[in-house]
Amino acid sequence: MTTGGGPMQADMNWFAVLAHHASHAPNRPLARDGEVTVTYGEMAHRAAALAGGLHERGVGAGDVVALLSYNSSEFLETIFAANYLGAIAMPINWRLAAPEVRYILEHSEARAFVCDGRLVPLATDATKGMENALARACISTSAPAGWTPLAELRTAAEIPARANVTGDDIHRLMYTSGTTGRPKGVMITHANLAWKNLAHLVEFSITSADLGLACGPLYHVGALDLTTTTLIAAGATIIIHRLFDAAEVIDEIERSRVTTVWLAPAMVNAIMALPDIEQRDLSSVRLIINGGEKMPIPLIERLQRTFRSAWFADAYGLTETVSGDTFLDRDSLIAKLGSVGRPCLYLELDIWDEHGRSLPPGERGEIVLRGPKVFRGYWRDPDATATAFTGGWFHTGDIGVRDDDGYLYIVDRVKDMIVSGGENIAGSEVERVLYEHAAVLEAAVVGRPDEQWGEVPIAFVALRPDAKATVDDLIEHCRGQLARFKVPKDVVFVDALPRNPSGKVLKRELRSQS
Repeated sequence: MTTGGGPMQADMNWFAVLAHHASHAPNRPLARDGEVTVTYGEMAHRAAALAGGLHERGVGAGDVVALLSYNSSEFLETIFAANYLGAIAMPINWRLAAPEVRYILEHSEARAFVCDGRLVPLATDATKGMENALARACISTSAPAGWTPLAELRTAAEIPARANVTGDDIHRLMYTSGTTGRPKGVMITHANLAWKNLAHLVEFSITSADLGLACGPLYHVGALDLTTTTLIAAGATIIIHRLFDAAEVIDEIERSRVTTVWLAPAMVNAIMALPDIEQRDLSSVRLIINGGEKMPIPLIERLQRTFRSAWFADAYGLTETVSGDTFLDRDSLIAKLGSVGRPCLYLELDIWDEHGRSLPPGERGEIVLRGPKVFRGYWRDPDATATAFTGGWFHTGDIGVRDDDGYLYIVDRVKDMIVSGGENIAGSEVERVLYEHAAVLEAAVVGRPDEQWGEVPIAFVALRPDAKATVDDLIEHCRGQLARFKVPKDVVFVDALPRNPSGKVLKRELRSQS
């Protein structure tokens, strides 16, 4: 935060973007959410009013405002309201189990918690004993005991002046699965978001005339940053779908003439499985951004045949870089099929060996990145931050190779990350829960290829001597502690896990058996 004494730095607040468009085109629609349309002017007014209510409840600059919600205009309003105060917005994956949500609330030291009315049971379970330390608000016309309706927060007696923030101040926290047993909080600054938006506006020639569709979950950088924040930066309009439904997406495209959308591979699969997809009018779509995991080439080819007017921009990116680091340009869709393209504006990409040496084209190594859209570090985790930035570049943990023209191809992952339906699952997260079962001696979790989800988690378990447990026992144990998508789809019992001479579990060998 910029405070008294010395020259005032330029205001980089994400709310300033909203305020700009609200002053220049107040009646332009920002979001269509079901039957409700919210203009830029209305969103600025609502978010400032909500900021006043949060401020009355003790939220100030640098505080964390947690957000657990399905897609809605209130989701965006809450982020703007937090930033108005110089506070930090923190979207949470609503697929998580209550213990996972609680860990994030406690680790982030959240000061306020805004929750979708339909998710209150999960949120209430996650916040037991935290009621006095957490201002809790509910996106609903009525709220259960202990929760304040969001509309009530908008009636504050006084709205404070908007905070002036620097580019280094934190705009958003996003917890993402890492290689440890707990997720890490990615600190995205206001400058990170601004540079990302500029790069993507240039990459895709997004203007206020575009009409986007946010049909993936907004707690994920895919829907939030590969679609929504870029379109808002341009003063464009976003149609919001509460949850993804393939048939509703295609109906919306035809009805509203949508021009751009982000789709994870699992979402593409669902759309391409619709029986009448080849007969639908999809000519309005000029841009489909993909990301989250490698996409099978036959599916890419079919998508291109079906969305004939669209540029299918296969992408590579991470939460730590506010998404979208490389894109496959339209002119190279055929010649470079299977590549995720070249770096966007203001981002440097290199391939390093295990000794930190840059590798020439054609040689495989770890993808490293640097530039102003790369995150500031991990929240309250200086050791993980230092490790991630060894040598001054961000280490992605992904293995890639560049061709002679600089096009990137994703080969493998250094980290044992499972990507299921675009969601990251650290095997260690699931293993930690399995180890809490009294019958489990050792466990390892790997990804098994899956036609619908790309990968699903599979557990290999060795039981303690004389202990007994069934597949159903262990899966049920995981259900109580983990989001559904993280729960193993199968458990394979083994006498012992395969290890190398140094004792490391050979997960590659397990993957070959899964």
